[in-house]
Amino acid sequence: MAIEGLAQVRDERKVELGYEIPSENYCDQPYVVVTQDGNWLCVMTTGKGLESKPGQHVVAAISEDRGRSWSELIDIEPPAERMSSWVTAFIVPGGRVFAVYNLELTDESTQHGGALCYRYSDDGGRSWSAERYRIPIRQTRLDRENVTDGREQFFWCIDKPVVNERGVFLGIPKLTEGVPIVSGESWLIHSANAVDERDPEAIEWQLLPEGDEGITNPELGRIQEEQNLEFLSDGSIYMVFRTEIGVIGYTLSRDGGHSWTTPQPVRYPDGRPLKNPRACPKLGKTSDGRFLLWYHNNGFPGWGNSAVRNPVWISGGVEADGDIRWSQPEILLYASDPTVRGMSYPDFFEQDGEIWVSETEKMVARVHRIDSLLLAGMWAEHRETAGGPAPVREGLVFENDRTVTGGESLEIPRLPGLASGGFALEAVLEAETLSPGQTVLSSYGVRRRGFRVSVAENGALDFELRDSRDRQWLEVLDGAEPSAGVSSRREWRWRTERDILRPGEPLHLVLIVDGLAKVVSVCANGRLLDGGEDRIQGWWRLNHWYDDINDQGACAVGEGFAGRIPLLRIYDRYLRTAEAVANYRAWRGA
Repeated sequence: MAIEGLAQVRDERKVELGYEIPSENYCDQPYVVVTQDGNWLCVMTTGKGLESKPGQHVVAAISEDRGRSWSELIDIEPPAERMSSWVTAFIVPGGRVFAVYNLELTDESTQHGGALCYRYSDDGGRSWSAERYRIPIRQTRLDRENVTDGREQFFWCIDKPVVNERGVFLGIPKLTEGVPIVSGESWLIHSANAVDERDPEAIEWQLLPEGDEGITNPELGRIQEEQNLEFLSDGSIYMVFRTEIGVIGYTLSRDGGHSWTTPQPVRYPDGRPLKNPRACPKLGKTSDGRFLLWYHNNGFPGWGNSAVRNPVWISGGVEADGDIRWSQPEILLYASDPTVRGMSYPDFFEQDGEIWVSETEKMVARVHRIDSLLLAGMWAEHRETAGGPAPVREGLVFENDRTVTGGESLEIPRLPGLASGGFALEAVLEAETLSPGQTVLSSYGVRRRGFRVSVAENGALDFELRDSRDRQWLEVLDGAEPSAGVSSRREWRWRTERDILRPGEPLHLVLIVDGLAKVVSVCANGRLLDGGEDRIQGWWRLNHWYDDINDQGACAVGEGFAGRIPLLRIYDRYLRTAEAVANYRAWRGA
């Protein structure tokens, strides 16, 4: 959706700026491997119709210039009466590429069942083996109890297999039926000899764990699917999957997949779960042993019919105590249209020190280079001294470290237009009472433009932005359809979760107004707010038409505010989450 009348600023997080990968129309799971000749080989599920329609099949494409241009599509499986779907790829020493995918066998098997097959290529994906080979999947209790009484098996793979000295590993769910998908449990497929066995007929595969029961925890709901995994340095396997209860699930194996911990939500170091709708959480590992996690930072319980996959957030992980310690999230990609469903089924890959990610909106697939500064900020969060003795200076246009109280006013510089980048407001608040309605800070003038921070019920904070015009403010997360959340308001208003502000306790607050992504978020005492139990998310969408919110160039502390503000800073750009965390640590003295 183009927003008329606003200046356009180039922002590499904008999904439309990625390099497009060719497809027939529908496109899914665009996974990329770097071949021995340095080219990118992308495998993908595509079709001339929509998802899961006749003619859906699996293809490959090659880029010799890092995604700027691509070859014509190369059939791994040609279009046929029965669908081939959900292709993924891996490379073994020597350069052979394997493409693994579902092959529909009967009407009962559907696109989420049939046979798990593979073909291989010895020329970088330009041609594929004439024969296809089947990966046997041992029948277990869930198969016997499915809707076909075991005649068919239901499963699929979104995992990009891991290849190491112990073989090839990939995660799959087993399902009770193919369509609709109403339940799933985790399994691991392992081949010890696929790495060096040249005869495809001699490759051996096993399903883990042994026995009849998959890896599952009823407390995470019936939907536990789209498994993908990486290895820790001690050989442990870390597997994540999506649920429909608004969190990411994960499980660990310390013995090569034979036994697993009871699945639990993935959590930040402070114990909060990472929120995610029923959308693929993608795990990646860098060449230097650190981890990446793609997710959506909202806890919508299910798929939803609104834009729960836009924007995409990313967290950086490092190993700690036999697990992964995850950073606060950053916005990785966003779509300009706030009503689109969003991006999913990504793949992380690396070449010459740069990390890339591919993704699809189901009708357009693209690839993007990830900003090294964004990555460095996430890694820095795991160092206790991150931020050093000084706060972030880039973009700092106002700083006041003299304590101000109710009724005082400070002259502030003109803020940039929200369409050209946004701004950030950092403050330390010391409230004596939590009476609702107290204005903490306000830049409103005679034209009623600007921002306001005020105290709400139960220790929450209210934030407002105004440009003095009647606008259509798009709320798209909670309605049955995107249009259901559109309402006309003169101001943008959002409330945090409760217990942010506590009497007598200083609160370090960073309000991040990201005018490019059209997202407003808040970092409180070094934590990006996630909505807690009150909301499905801690960030909110900014009105797309907001731009100039300047008024008389003053910021006042409310006359009725019972408290003090010993620190106030304003930046003429949005801050990354990691920068807000660094400022908190600098203030705290870390």
